[in-house]
Amino acid sequence: MTRHAFIIGGTGQIGRALAAELLDHGWRVTLSSRGGRARPEELVRRGAALVMLDRDEPGALARALAGGADAVIDTVAFTPSHADQLLEVEGDAGALVVISSCSVYRDDAGRTLDEAARKGFPDFPAPLLETQSTVEPGPQTYSTRKVAVERRLLDHAGGPLTIVRPGAVHGPYSAHPREWWFVKRMLDRRSSIPLGHGGRSRFHTTAVANIAALVRAALDRGGSHILNAADPEALTVAEIGAAIASRLGYEGEIRLFDGPPQTTQSGVGRSPWSVPAPFTLSTEAAQAVGYRPAMGYRESVHAVCDWLMEEGGENWRKRFPVLASYPYELFDYAAEDRFLATGIL
Repeated sequence: MTRHAFIIGGTGQIGRALAAELLDHGWRVTLSSRGGRARPEELVRRGAALVMLDRDEPGALARALAGGADAVIDTVAFTPSHADQLLEVEGDAGALVVISSCSVYRDDAGRTLDEAARKGFPDFPAPLLETQSTVEPGPQTYSTRKVAVERRLLDHAGGPLTIVRPGAVHGPYSAHPREWWFVKRMLDRRSSIPLGHGGRSRFHTTAVANIAALVRAALDRGGSHILNAADPEALTVAEIGAAIASRLGYEGEIRLFDGPPQTTQSGVGRSPWSVPAPFTLSTEAAQAVGYRPAMGYRESVHAVCDWLMEEGGENWRKRFPVLASYPYELFDYAAEDRFLATGIL
């Protein structure tokens, strides 16, 4: 019998990748969304059903899921109330899958990614296992809210539950395409792109195709799991830049300098992957449930670059609101020029 997956947030970057993966493997797929994103015509042509869902409307999820599903996959669970919605429909779902985040981890001193600017960057083992301590649940930050979702489900779900903790997610259709930091500079024909920490920063990336492969493997295996999701190799930010440069045919130079990026406000040399110490994820647990990466970063970034060249442009702040919300200026070319003129590099 054909299995049915109901994906909440089905028109976003993770939802689309999940739908494609499951359709490829014989699943029937329903995509739910609030209607704020473009209709995924290719997936609809392949047989995916599309339903409107405002999950903040009481009872809306239960009504949308009235026919039941073998798996309910929530790509946009951000608060305990979202966890409660999933628990309410658990009887109509063979399994629950929730996309969480690698930012939930804390080091032995209580330092986290969320508060690194204020408390210092966490000192994590490399690679991080799923047994690493997490922040306490609460409403304070993105990570504490994600943990609150995890804990509510872990404490109360009665059936199979998979929690997925990806790294720096990348893929088309993103509201947070980190690659735009390089792509825009290259499209703007910047002859030099300064990059701090000697380009050695490692913030483990996760292709949406690999998240999809992991979710499918976990559903095929059955049972309950907490799983890191990451690309097969944690590239340095210099290697990420080189991969993007290769795709775009960039003829300029990525200029590396030791030490931290310059000044908080201008952010010269501060990419979205720039961290002072490695942040890498173990995927041993994922591999144990049958996960096999669909692709590495160098392959997956091609589609990201192609999409960004179509979707970027002057309106990028509106198109990429999460990226636009960074607390420093991402494209202060004047500050970069002043820094390059000092001759430090």
